[in-house]
This record gives sequence, C-alpha cells and structure tokens, in this order.
Amino acid sequence: MEFLLRIWRQQNSDATGSLQRYSIDQVSPDMSFLEMLDNLNEKLIRQGELPVAFDMDCREGICGACSLVINGEPHGPMGATTTCQLYMRHFKEREEITIEPWRAGPFKVIQDLVVDRTSFDRILQAGGYVSLHTGEAPDANALLISKEIAGRAFEAANCIGCAACVAACPNASAMLFVAAKVTHLALLPQGQPEREHRVVKMVEAMDAEGFGNCSNHYKCADACPKEIPISLIARLNREFLGSALLGREFAEQPHRFGA
Repeated sequence: MEFLLRIWRQQNSDATGSLQRYSIDQVSPDMSFLEMLDNLNEKLIRQGELPVAFDMDCREGICGACSLVINGEPHGPMGATTTCQLYMRHFKEREEITIEPWRAGPFKVIQDLVVDRTSFDRILQAGGYVSLHTGEAPDANALLISKEIAGRAFEAANCIGCAACVAACPNASAMLFVAAKVTHLALLPQGQPEREHRVVKMVEAMDAEGFGNCSNHYKCADACPKEIPISLIARLNREFLGSALLGREFAEQPHRFGA
C-alpha cells in the first residue's frame, strides 16, 4: 500500500510548527499505524533528515502514550482503539492522512507529535490515590464488594489517561478523565475515608491546569479508546457538589460532625 502523509513538524515548544508532506510505499495492510511511522522514520534517516518524533511505549493499548490525532480524530477513525492498535488496512490505498499532536492549551508541544501531559500527573497527585493504610493485599479478600459495584469501579479504572477526551472536546475539558479517577476510588471501601477531600482537590487541580468545563458535546466518550461512559461526569458533579456542601456545613456547624 502507498500513502500520502501530512505530519505536524515542530522543533520545540517555542518554535512555529507546520504540516509537512511525505509519501510512503510498501506498507503492509497488517502494519500498525506506529509501525508505518517507524518505516517512515527509517526512510527519513537514510535520506539524512530528522525522524518524526512521536510518543509510544507498550504498543498494546495499555499505556495511553500513543497520542495522535489522525484525520481530525484522536487515535484515528476506529472506535475503542488506541493508535498503536490501529492498522493500515483501515485506510484506503493512496489516502492522504493528516497526523497531528493533541490540541489543548495545557498540552504544550515538546517536539513534532509529542506533547507534555504532565498536567494529568499533577491532577492525580492532587488526590487520585489512597494515602491511608488500608491493610495488606490479603486483607482485600475480607472486604465484601458486590459484583455490581466491583464492575462499575473496574469500568472507571479502565481509563489509561491517554487524554483523547481532552483532544476531542471543543472546550479541552478533562472532566471525563477526572470523573473516571474519582469514581474508581469513590466506589471502593478503601477510597471512602478521603472521598470528600479527593474530588475537591482533583477538580481544583484540573481548573488550575487550564482545562475547560464540560458542555455536553459527548465527544470525549466517543474518542475514548476504553469506552469510559459519559455518565461518570454526572457522578463527578454529584461527588463534587456533595463534598462542597459537606465542607460548608462542617465550617458552619462543626459540632454536627463531632468536632
């Protein structure tokens, strides 16, 4: 197969980027999208040109590093698929493919197709963890959790933090990501002691990073390779509102809470 590629090239965060045209042939339909880019880079190196910088790690749809916007769609045209699991048979012969980095204010371009997503790390560091001692691993078997709750928690835990939701959202909102992380811990017994503080801290961190708010476009759920449901954003709003009200009541009437 042969393809025409329009790839975003940008030397660093301060440089002005642009789309550059490349052609590539002898592409097997069974190649993954990243393998195709590997072949392009080998060709560029042989020609004495700089290879295209792009992010990847596991190539198994687990890590979320393969953050590319392909023909205007985060992770490409196939639903519930990461870029590393997208194959060239999903494209037509001699199709022109436009490849860009995530487009969002908090994600600065480092080089070419690689963006800085450490803003997600800072949101997690604000509260996306359990800091209290909840027992050793065998103790987990002593905590009875219904199949329904376990399934819903696992559904939220499927989020790989790739940020396709942000890249797809017209407002560059990170609420689906935050909702998944908050919901995962809010449903489990180990997450209950810090539940109220966690959601407030993570939402405040999200706002501080410059992400937009949700306006119900639903593009985030469409782009999510792990099919995180949009309903989790409603749960995030309920968790945040409940925690904010609880905090206000505590400040005004601490005696009601034994303080």
